[in-house]
Amino acid sequence: MEEEMNRNSTDLAGKNAIVTGGARGIGAAAALALAREGANIVIADLIDVSETVGQVEALGRKAIAVEANVAVQRDVQKMVDKAIDAFGHIDILVNNAGVVHRDSLLETSEATWDRVVGVVMKGTFFCIQAIYPHMRERGYGKIVNVSSISGIIGGAVSKLNESPEMTRGRSGPAYAAAKGGVITLTRWIAKDVAKDGIFVNSIAPGACETEMTKGFDYNVSMLPIPRMGTPAEMAESIVFLASDASSYITGQVLNVDGGWVTA
Repeated sequence: MEEEMNRNSTDLAGKNAIVTGGARGIGAAAALALAREGANIVIADLIDVSETVGQVEALGRKAIAVEANVAVQRDVQKMVDKAIDAFGHIDILVNNAGVVHRDSLLETSEATWDRVVGVVMKGTFFCIQAIYPHMRERGYGKIVNVSSISGIIGGAVSKLNESPEMTRGRSGPAYAAAKGGVITLTRWIAKDVAKDGIFVNSIAPGACETEMTKGFDYNVSMLPIPRMGTPAEMAESIVFLASDASSYITGQVLNVDGGWVTA
């Protein structure tokens, strides 16, 4: 019984994780939540991650910063190589890097489409492809992809608001398509790598208090849980899927949305 409880715990002592988009928001929260459970963290982003690195180190864990554009394959490979060189092995990959856009159908340019799909979907694929040989060789890995309910319902919509500081907007077509692609990619890869002891799952955040959602009114009063989610709440779901507490779960999408999809 004790062995079973230990096997299914969220204890990550001795584990090493890569978190992309770790400078702020859900990525930073995920890095801290994983560190609290005992993991050392590689924090990757295109912007300064020193604050997140400092917070992880303050918890007594090791942290390194890597500048990487996940839409560029050579950057991703360098990130993975640096992570393995630093920590010896990598157990967890959190694909969180992303960009958002709210352009309409006719406003969405080819450049916008390529940028959003490149970071969100291609970046997720590149990161998994780069870490897979290492995880396969070790016979273990936990991969958590951050999608969005926009990829399920076709774009989250915020409401009109009289406040000049608030804006109405819908997730653009490139964002919704890319996040939907992440969900399908999660399922495909999960089936392909399960034989290697690698688990691949996704979370789909709803309206969450981050820099990307600032200034938008999501009409959360209509949700079963009538408020915005927090990065910390998203991070706890990531910890669950990154730990042995989810030892019989793969290829799944966990909606962390206050009931939005079912409302």
